[in-house]
Amino acid sequence: MLIDTHTHILKEDNVEEYISNAKNNGIDIMILGGTSKEENEFSIELINKYNELYMTIGFHPEFCNDIKESDYQDLINTIKNNKKIVGIGEIGLDYHYGKEDRIKQIELFERQLSIAEEYNLPVVIHTRDAMKETYNILKKYKVKGIMHCYSGSYEMAKKFIDLGFYLGIGGVVTFKNSKLKDVVEKIDMNNIVFETDSPYLSPFRGEKNESANIKYICEFVANLKNISAVEVEKITTSNASSIFDFNRNL
Repeated sequence: MLIDTHTHILKEDNVEEYISNAKNNGIDIMILGGTSKEENEFSIELINKYNELYMTIGFHPEFCNDIKESDYQDLINTIKNNKKIVGIGEIGLDYHYGKEDRIKQIELFERQLSIAEEYNLPVVIHTRDAMKETYNILKKYKVKGIMHCYSGSYEMAKKFIDLGFYLGIGGVVTFKNSKLKDVVEKIDMNNIVFETDSPYLSPFRGEKNESANIKYICEFVANLKNISAVEVEKITTSNASSIFDFNRNL
């Protein structure tokens, strides 16, 4: 069994076909990543309908200007009332297009980290052009989780691992000139989980990504690490299961 620890299923997707393709390729659990109020609401509908789907709920930094105080309470209420929500995410900092809303991003990030800490939930961290600041904020909280679409250095990877985080590895590792391959070669498999970030970052360039491609990512990493795909599958599934409680007690 393989686990896709981070995917996005869109309203225009054929959900049953998406899940069927994944299961036919050995992916039995898919975790939907929350970003906006709208996506969170749609994802909740999906996890309530399909056994294979779980969810991390949260507000992506790009929506920092849209979040009201009442939205935090709605977040808490949803966590309390739905056992298939297994974490808070994707949350973090994104300075790729500038830092004009930096203060609001940090406030949103820290409020959600506080909620994760209070309810003992793992977090899925989005960080773009803000690696060191993200690390300095995470140090202040007693949380564990995943560095989603990890793109940093080996040195930073070790720092996040020391905080209790796993590296989320997806299709980018397969790209021809990807520096991520060097990091994955050096990092112990016990610190890695797989994700697609579907529909983005397909290992097949130019194609729409989907959870079924986890199998291909697993095989690629197995070759990179010179171990069997069966062993990689076993380890990464164990890692994901140690982060997320798929039988969460409320």
